[in-house]
Amino acid sequence: MRVLLVGAGGVGTAITRIAARRDFFDHFVVADYDLSRAEAAVTALGEAGGRFHARRVDASDQAAVAALLTGERCDVLLNATDPRFVMPLFEAALAADSHYVDMAMSLSRPHPGNPYAECGVKLGDEQFERAGAWEKSGRLALVGMGVEPGLSDVFARYAADELFDAIEEIGIRDGANLTVEGHDFAPSFNIWTTIEECLNPPVVYERDRGWFTTEPFSEPEVFDFPEGIGPVECVNVEHEEVLLVPRWVDARRVTFKYGLGEDFIGKLKTLHALGLDSTEPVTVRGADGTPVRVSPRDVVAACLPDPATLGERMSGKTCAGTWVKGTKDGRPREVYLYHVVDNQWSMREYGSQAVVWQTAVNPVVALELIAAGVWAESGVLGPEALPPRPFLDLLTAYGSPWGIRDQS
Repeated sequence: MRVLLVGAGGVGTAITRIAARRDFFDHFVVADYDLSRAEAAVTALGEAGGRFHARRVDASDQAAVAALLTGERCDVLLNATDPRFVMPLFEAALAADSHYVDMAMSLSRPHPGNPYAECGVKLGDEQFERAGAWEKSGRLALVGMGVEPGLSDVFARYAADELFDAIEEIGIRDGANLTVEGHDFAPSFNIWTTIEECLNPPVVYERDRGWFTTEPFSEPEVFDFPEGIGPVECVNVEHEEVLLVPRWVDARRVTFKYGLGEDFIGKLKTLHALGLDSTEPVTVRGADGTPVRVSPRDVVAACLPDPATLGERMSGKTCAGTWVKGTKDGRPREVYLYHVVDNQWSMREYGSQAVVWQTAVNPVVALELIAAGVWAESGVLGPEALPPRPFLDLLTAYGSPWGIRDQS
């Protein structure tokens, strides 16, 4: 397999470190708008970097990405950029007759008149509109294949296949006890994406109602996370699983709740109140008085530390998981399938902080299954459309086991 990775930030760099230990590929191109970042990711691999090559590419330039795919004879494009670049990369892969994998889907747009009750353009809608073209191409566009979405969706399919006869509710629950020394506010993941997820209207799915939206941070609940993390208050957040799971898994209700904490929620609300979450450029004066157009959200991101650099000052664990409630053999059942990463372990083993490593390992596992022909379907598919057991077995073989807590 020949791979083009676009994006050499925290997750992209972690992907290279994980992939370097595997033998399912023979050529791995690491591309970024900033060539020095791509070169740094390859150089950091040392002797293990012989199969890796750095290139420069603008992720917004569909033609340039397609040309790079063709020129490097890549079989698959792995998108490790933020969601703004999903569609040009998605279309470039289709144009170059390559497979495509991402970890976040095309962006949503709130309903213009009733944003906290009705859906507008949903996450992934633009990609699913192109499903016919992908099916005709015979190539796979595997969307939402990170940890959440991604592994959480695999858990949902596994529960439906092997643990339940009927499912009442599937709820993705994400929580952590991570702290960062020396920072009062240092998000452990891309702040641009975090703002997008947390301040957009959350989507909920119900079988009798379909998809609908609520107010941000709605339906708070305290969820007890495993392996010492403990109780964390979680709230509804817009996330791809709610748009993916109901397409392939029969459940009465699907939700996504994120353990943000009161302080984090307060800061996000302040950003929103000040308009600093906006992606629309505003005019400011540069040091020489020259007008400059800049997005307020990009300014916020530039003022905060890069999550990829926080690992050495971070401590604690992060947990991603899928809570499922239903019946098995006529009896009520309730389980939580989960994956925990300890920051001390991920830093020691890979030099990557826990949240970015946990996100990065899953698309690498998926690439290996695609390379082996185990995941061989075509079209625009979410992880829950594919057999879950091979993925979970291979994830364990990567040295990152998952668990099940029976809560019946």
